[in-house]
Amino acid sequence: MLAWALRAVSELPATKAVASSSMYRTVPVDCPPGSPDFFNAVAELRTELTAPDLLRALNGLEALAGRERPYRNAPRTLDLDLLLYGDARIDSPQLTVPHPRMYERAFVLEPLREIAPTLVQGMERIGLQD
Repeated sequence: MLAWALRAVSELPATKAVASSSMYRTVPVDCPPGSPDFFNAVAELRTELTAPDLLRALNGLEALAGRERPYRNAPRTLDLDLLLYGDARIDSPQLTVPHPRMYERAFVLEPLREIAPTLVQGMERIGLQD
C-alpha cells in the first residue's frame, strides 16, 4: 500500500516525490488492543499545490485506498499526514502545520531522520524532540 501511495502522490498535479524513507513496521499507538501493526514511511514532496489543496488530495488518495473513519485512531488502510509545508505555520480547523504531534512520535521521527537528518537534529537542538 505504501508503494502505491508514493506513486499516487507523485502523480498528483504539479507534485513530485523527491525523497522517501524506508518502510518501518511499528506497534499501533492509541488503538484498541489487538490492532494490526502499522507500516510507516515519510516522503519529501515538491508541489505547487497549496497546503489545503495538498491535504484534500492526500485525503482523496486515502479514500481511494478504502480508508474509513469509524472512530478516532481506528485501524486504517492508509493514513497520509501533511507533516510540514516548507517553513509555513498553519493553524486552521482543517490543517495544522507543523503536524502537532510529529515531535512526539518515533514512527514519524525515525523515517524523517532518514531523509532529513539535519531537520530532526534541529528539532532536537531546540527541544522539540528528546
